[in-house]
Amino acid sequence: MKNCRSLLLRLLVNEEGQVLPWMVLLVILFLGMAGLTVDLGRAWVCYRELQASTDAAALAGASAMTLSSATPASVYSAACSYSANTNIAQTSNCSVVGNNGTPNLPNVSLLPKLKCILPGPSYIGVPCGATVLGNNVIQVTQTAIIPTFFIQALGALGLTTGNSLTLNATSSATVSGSTPPVAVAILVDTTKSMSDPITATCGKTPIACALQGVQTLLAETPTCAQTDPSSGACTKNNYVGLFTFPAVNATTTSVDSCTNTGKGAPTSVAVMPYTYPTQPSSSDPASTWSSWTAPTSGATYEIAGFNDTFNTGIVSGTTGYGLSNSSPVAAATGAGSCAGMQAKGGEGTYYAGAINQAQAALMAQVNGDTSIQKVMIILSDGAANSQDIANPASSGYGSKVNECQQAIAAAVNATGMGTKVYSIAYNSGSTGCTTDSGGGTGGSQIAPCQTMQGMASTPADFYSEAGSASLCGTTGATLPAIFSSIVSSYSQGRLIPNS
Repeated sequence: MKNCRSLLLRLLVNEEGQVLPWMVLLVILFLGMAGLTVDLGRAWVCYRELQASTDAAALAGASAMTLSSATPASVYSAACSYSANTNIAQTSNCSVVGNNGTPNLPNVSLLPKLKCILPGPSYIGVPCGATVLGNNVIQVTQTAIIPTFFIQALGALGLTTGNSLTLNATSSATVSGSTPPVAVAILVDTTKSMSDPITATCGKTPIACALQGVQTLLAETPTCAQTDPSSGACTKNNYVGLFTFPAVNATTTSVDSCTNTGKGAPTSVAVMPYTYPTQPSSSDPASTWSSWTAPTSGATYEIAGFNDTFNTGIVSGTTGYGLSNSSPVAAATGAGSCAGMQAKGGEGTYYAGAINQAQAALMAQVNGDTSIQKVMIILSDGAANSQDIANPASSGYGSKVNECQQAIAAAVNATGMGTKVYSIAYNSGSTGCTTDSGGGTGGSQIAPCQTMQGMASTPADFYSEAGSASLCGTTGATLPAIFSSIVSSYSQGRLIPNS
């Protein structure tokens, strides 16, 4: 009995092994913390993958919004193709699965949607009307459900609930008209055919319709391209210059640009025979462009030199910014009380000289700054057949043969010098390049539509207004819609805050 009592006392007094129950509890706690760390760490990796694919989807959608052929379906399809979704049944507005799915994201649902945000916030670079869809923002939301492992094990022990985590990512992207900056040379046909009777497509004369399209571009292009993020001061501007053909007297361009009186219709523009300025070359020294200036006397194709004051910067509804009638470029399109450029004609049509002068002006404007996009827009019917070329060459550039081919060659040269050339076939016919019908060296049959197509840098840069022949691949688009599409096509998409 005494031995039993002694043993019991020793057991009660001995503290060896009492830490074991605590260690069991601590091990469970440490395992839980480790499991939580592993599961949440994996969840963070999955979230970064989900957010990256969401950003990519939004940017792809914004890029697709810039195309002239953009539809809601095509924009959604572009966004969806860059998503992490691999199950079409879990999408809205999508007809394709994404190419950014990963093993970490087995269960992703997707919702892209178009939005219109007025250019009040500084990060909205273009108005809603700058795209053919009438929207300037796409927002993409993705939701992923990922399984857990250690947390799920704790759930089996009754210590937690649930066996998965839900992740959400949202990205918004806008068509940005502010990066990179652009210098845009617009060539508007003012030959006699542009004063023909009112057209059915816009209810005005062809020249008035053309100027209405140019006004759209001016209203939708922000004058400031880039700003200092700390001060908000403008550091890079966008510039637009206006050119025409036939050539006019350089001493009277203020009449066409409405800066002589600021009102009334130009009536005394002196139209002159076509000239053929030296064609710019990529081998020209830099000094050529730093010292180049437009003619101040004699014939010129420049109506208003490049300036960055063409709009007020004040938003006017969803149609863009208000135009500044103090800007020669805007005034020449009919902004304010002036009627704008008139189609005087009288010299036929010849493009090559005007294209070369516009390209030289672009080179002088950017003056070697490779951060600036060079853009040229040519609007005409495409039939070059002038017999009024000053001191014509016997063949080749500046001659009276193969004038449509000369136009294509001049535009191709501009493209080769880094200029994005857009062409707009306006009331283009299937015949009319009469000097290219086998006459002279290298002459060949070519249609006006084909001339306009050949001048564009790429097939996607060619547009055909509704009044053109079927040979042009007419899309039925109006000139304002075409100019809007051009604005958005040389813009870029960028991510913006969600709203």
